Formats: sequence, structure tokens, C-alpha cells
Amino acid sequence: MINHINEFNGKGYPDLHDHLSVLDEAGLLIRIDHSVNKDTELMPLVRWQFRGGIPETERKAFLFTNVADSNGRSYDFPLAVGVLAASKKIYSTGMGVPIESIGSHWKHALENPIAPVRVDEAPCDEIVLTGSDILGEFRGLDSLPVPISTPGFDSAPYLTSTSCITVDPDSGIQNIGTYRGALKGSDRIGLKLFSNLRQGAHHHWLKYRRLGQPMPIAMVIGCPPAISYVSPQKIKAETDEIAVAGALVGAPIRVKKAIMSNLMVPADAEFVIEGLVDINLMEPEGPFGESHGHINLEEYNFIINVTAITHRHNAIMSSIISQVTPSESSVIKRVAMEPKYLNHLQDRLGIKGLKAVSMHEPLTNIRRVVFLVFKREIPSTEIWRAMYGASAVDSAVGKYVIAVNDDIDPENIDAVLWALSCRSNPALDTHKLLHRDRGHGPALERGGGEDASILIDATLKGNMSPLALPKKEYMVKAKKLWHDLCLPPLRPQTPWFGYGFGDWVEEWD
Repeated sequence: MINHINEFNGKGYPDLHDHLSVLDEAGLLIRIDHSVNKDTELMPLVRWQFRGGIPETERKAFLFTNVADSNGRSYDFPLAVGVLAASKKIYSTGMGVPIESIGSHWKHALENPIAPVRVDEAPCDEIVLTGSDILGEFRGLDSLPVPISTPGFDSAPYLTSTSCITVDPDSGIQNIGTYRGALKGSDRIGLKLFSNLRQGAHHHWLKYRRLGQPMPIAMVIGCPPAISYVSPQKIKAETDEIAVAGALVGAPIRVKKAIMSNLMVPADAEFVIEGLVDINLMEPEGPFGESHGHINLEEYNFIINVTAITHRHNAIMSSIISQVTPSESSVIKRVAMEPKYLNHLQDRLGIKGLKAVSMHEPLTNIRRVVFLVFKREIPSTEIWRAMYGASAVDSAVGKYVIAVNDDIDPENIDAVLWALSCRSNPALDTHKLLHRDRGHGPALERGGGEDASILIDATLKGNMSPLALPKKEYMVKAKKLWHDLCLPPLRPQTPWFGYGFGDWVEEWD
């Protein structure tokens, strides 16, 4: 683990303030002090680093210290965007491990949770607002610099970087999920829960409804990064997810009892919005630009009646950049989901020869297209077993599952199309799986709401003649000559040299 993790005021882990300081020291944070309109300018500005041809490695986190709205009003709190996962490097910094260790670190944390420790006093409730303090213009939710994520489409400012805590009334085990929240008033939030995705809070809500009691909820904003990384991940039911966050940082997370309920909330959070979810009534919510890349149109959704808002003296509001991928939302999921799938296939199913799982990110939201990367000469039974296994882990993941060999870079779609063109026969190497849930995406008007999956084996089935490019040693020498001639900088595209596929004999050399 990176050494700085255990240097933060004796907590054993960074809170959001600590994390921003580390990002700043690493040159990963852009601080903007002039006035920026949160309703029309702020999120489009950050969006450009995802749609402007900027390499993933050069994306930054943003801290806006002078946030205004379209009425010319300024806010007391700064707003952080992209600070959790604008890039893998930023995610790695928050996690406290190198990028190449993220997968193994997640695996260890899931297997070795560290229970949280309870405290009585905490930064998260240095300021406590209840009753009339949260009612009316410029009070409660209306005092927070919550941005409009998709100007031109979204119906309201939305809380997006959330860790929503609910508790199972039967087991007493808490769940944390990242759910969007539309500001409907100074003390009302429109809450989106996807019932088809089997989200923990929706499962809890059904139980409270049977009990005839409104569901307590704590919508936490600006958690220590480890909790924010746990929140959007699907972790097996009946798991204390704050304990998993503790394992990620190697120390127990500090928690305290909420002001208005028995929920245990992160003591070092920036804001805690407490409330009760109505079990009888719903209200129109949306439109909103969802992380699947389309506008989620208006529909009836859950309502939180806010009972308290607490925050630190120097609190920082946070938001994530989501909608069309790549985005912060897709990075924060992908870097954990890929090793999770790889571990499942290798360890639980015992798949041999599988080297990597890659989820396609641009525009497809990482869930739709999954690549399985295999070594050469792996039996077809293993390849098909892996594809079936990958398509069955999550109903939202694996509409297209494509197996390729390790000379194919899944990030290079030209190379993938080459493998599909030259290494697969649609009559022999594809299989269709019916009766799948549509998962997280736009509603399907055809097929009764059901979707399907296509599995494609695009690996080599036998020997082929070499790739028709000069051998590596000749291309390497020519690259040096190119450089010596001061020609434009090269960005080698895989494949950039010729290599063999078994159908070649020494005599021809």
C-alpha cells in the first residue's frame, strides 16, 4: 500500500480533504477560482476532457472554489468533480495502491473485511440542520452547490456522488449504494432505485413497506474515497460494505450514529443528508442523463423527505461526471469489475489459460461488450465455459461476450474486428442466449422487455500464415531511422510488426 495512506491524522485512511491534497501534490488536480455557473458551464467544462481527444492518462480532477448559478447566486461550499476516478491514476491514488495492484487489492479486501469502529464525535456533524433550518429558499438542499449534470436535458440539479446507506430491518446489516437524487425542494429528494438491478436499498424498501414504516436513509456526500469506491460495486448480499472499505485502506473506518435514525454513517464524511423514504407515494422524477449513455425519461420514482442535513465546518460538495462513457462513473466501476470477473472465472470456475477480462468503455458503458483474453492453444471447451460464465455473473453485463487471443488488444477495435473477420466463422463460433434482462439501459420496446446475449469465439482455431508486416527487428531499426530523420512523432498501433501463427517453416526463412 502507498505509504501516505496511514499518515492522515491518525485515522489510518484519507478523507476527501486529504485525498484532494494528495492529488494536488501529484499534479492531478486543477483548481478553478473564478466564478463558474453550475447550471450551464461547470459539467460541460469537465466533460470536454472525456470528449476532447485527451488521453485517459492526462485527465484531471477539478476543484471549483467559486460556484454560482444561473441567477447569479454564489455558494459557500466548493465543488469537487472527477476526484474519484477521472482516470485510473486518480482512482489508484484514492485507493492507495499502484494501478497494477488494484485487482488483487480488491480481492484481498472482499475476503478480509475489517469491521468499522464507532465514535461519538465526528467531523460529519460539526454543523447540524433540522426543522426550520432546512426549509425554504437558500436553506437545506437549496444551499448546496449541486450541479446540473446534463444541461439542456436534466430536469433538476442532481446529487450523483452519493453513498446511500440503508439497513435491512430483519438482519440489521447495512447496505451502501450509489443512487441519483433530484433536488425537488429544500427538504425533498427524488430517489432513483432500479428494481431490475436488484439494488440493496430497493430490497430494504420492500421490507419496510411490508412493515408499514417509512425507510430511514442517509445520503452521504464526500465520503473517504474507499467508501466511495465500494458504494457503486455489487457486493454479495449480507455483507457489511463499510467493513470492505476498511479492508481497502487497511484500517477500521470510523462511523457514528446518525442524528435522526440508528443508521451508522461515515464519521469523516463531508455531508450527511438524512431522511425517510415514503413507502406509499411516488412522484415524477427525471429526465436525467443516465450512466448508460441515454436520457432516462420522466417516470414515477421514490421520494426522500429530508429530516436533517449535517456537515463539516469546511465541507466540500462532490459530484461525479457520468452519462455517456468514458466517464468517471465508468472508470470507478470498470477498474474493480474487470478483476472481479477475472477472479470469478479463474478461481471459482477454474478456467485455464484466461489472461484478462476487458470491458469495452467508450459509449457502451462497460457492461454491454466484454472481451475475454486467452493464451494460444487453449481447448475450445475452456473458452466456451468462460464465455458462459462471464454472461451469467450479472444480468446487466455481457450482451456481447467475445473471446480473443493475447495478441489482440481489446482496446483496439480495429484489432478486434480483424480477429472477428479472420478467426471466427459465424456458423460455428457464435451462440445466442435468450431470456436475459435488459440490465442498465434504455427501455426495450421489442421482445417483451427481454434481451439476449451473443457469445463469439474469435480465437485462433489452428495454425495460420504470418501477419504480412516486416518482422519486429526491421521495424525497430526503421523506427530509429524515422526518429533520426526528425519525422512526425510515432504512436505505434498494434500490430506494428509481423509475427507467425504456426503455419511457417524454417526453409522459408
